[in-house]
Amino acid sequence: MALSGWVCVVTGASRGIGRGIALQLSEAGATVYITGRQMKTLEQTAAEVSKRGGHCLPVVCDSTKDDDIKKLFEKIQHEQNGRLDILVNNAYGGVQAIFDNMENNFWEYDPTVWDDVNNTGLRGHYFCSVYAARLMVAQGKGLIVTISSMGGLKYLFNVPYGVGKAACDRMAADTAVELKSRGVASVSLWPGAVQTELVSQNIIDKEILQALMKRQFKDVYNNGETTELSGKCIVELAKDKNLMSLTGKVLLTCDLARRYGLRDVDGRKVLDYTSLKFLLTQLPYMSWLSVITPSFIRVPRFVFSLATSKF
Repeated sequence: MALSGWVCVVTGASRGIGRGIALQLSEAGATVYITGRQMKTLEQTAAEVSKRGGHCLPVVCDSTKDDDIKKLFEKIQHEQNGRLDILVNNAYGGVQAIFDNMENNFWEYDPTVWDDVNNTGLRGHYFCSVYAARLMVAQGKGLIVTISSMGGLKYLFNVPYGVGKAACDRMAADTAVELKSRGVASVSLWPGAVQTELVSQNIIDKEILQALMKRQFKDVYNNGETTELSGKCIVELAKDKNLMSLTGKVLLTCDLARRYGLRDVDGRKVLDYTSLKFLLTQLPYMSWLSVITPSFIRVPRFVFSLATSKF
């Protein structure tokens, strides 16, 4: 198996993308430490990993608690003789807070929503990166993947969400500067629309967002990626002999799927969010053009940057 003998950490792996990543890493042969706040849900993930013949070690770790994070990496150092190959910063505690406040502007909801969104999904990522980097630098290799989203580029959901994702992207880029000479790569990974459990409850199965968002938004999630696609991308990324040429970059799952020739675990072709064909489907009065637009035509990346009007 491609990652046989490798040691990995996936934070927030009780469900959603983290669970999917853990399944794919373990299926590739890695020993995967998974974290979350409840042992019961972690054990459910571990049981599924075991059914697939993988090896998974559940560890209760609240990413808002500094001592929990420190003890997690001390445990790995002790049990794995200091070896750590991959850290996936995925834990996120703000999904419900985002959905609960979709109808409000930032000045209208409690400012502690910032903490709900970013204490786990930004501060916790930094602490995990620090402790993981200490192990990886000592061995002269490693990969840190921080799960982010297009919310780091343009407004999405709410203010705390976008600021946090932009910070995650910057953290991956800046840590890469200091880690590159030590043989450790750091990247930010943007999944597309992912059919996680909470997204399914709040977007796909319910109509609560119909008055708040365009129909296309819901359609995108209906056709979204499975939770395991990100894991497939990380496995291929870890195996890539040219990995260091990608360090510090923001990587999209659709780009990696194209780079490595991947399909989703259910056999579907991965939706390319950078293709002109897809973008036309999202524009009123122009969606008809998508029918005659070849799927291989992609919008240059600098156009996305210009569209954000940051400068």
